[in-house]
Amino acid sequence: MNIYSEIVLEHYKNPHNYGSISKANKKTVLFNPSCGDRIEMEAVFTKKKLEEIKFRGQGCAISIASASMLTDYVKNKANEDLQKLDKEFMIKMLGINLGPSRIKCALLPLEALHNLINSKS
Repeated sequence: MNIYSEIVLEHYKNPHNYGSISKANKKTVLFNPSCGDRIEMEAVFTKKKLEEIKFRGQGCAISIASASMLTDYVKNKANEDLQKLDKEFMIKMLGINLGPSRIKCALLPLEALHNLINSKS
């Protein structure tokens, strides 16, 4: 087992930023029908940055670890920097080989983040 898979496993077993935010100003829920993963993400955005973010959900190790690692990374980042995060960023952050079916699991939290950024509520 390489170090990256150990990190992914640790984030799956003990996800960071897991829970809800009582005063969230943006929320989204995404479901991946191909594997059953579900991610619910809540955040507090100001005009310039993401102040706080949390997630809840059920899913495989990849989707939960990806959400945990992503929410760690994006806290206090400028909104325009968050827009630039993409598939390559997620793959590099996870640091493991992902087959075609697992890439959807890894990208679900990123899709949820982009939904938050782009939502009007």
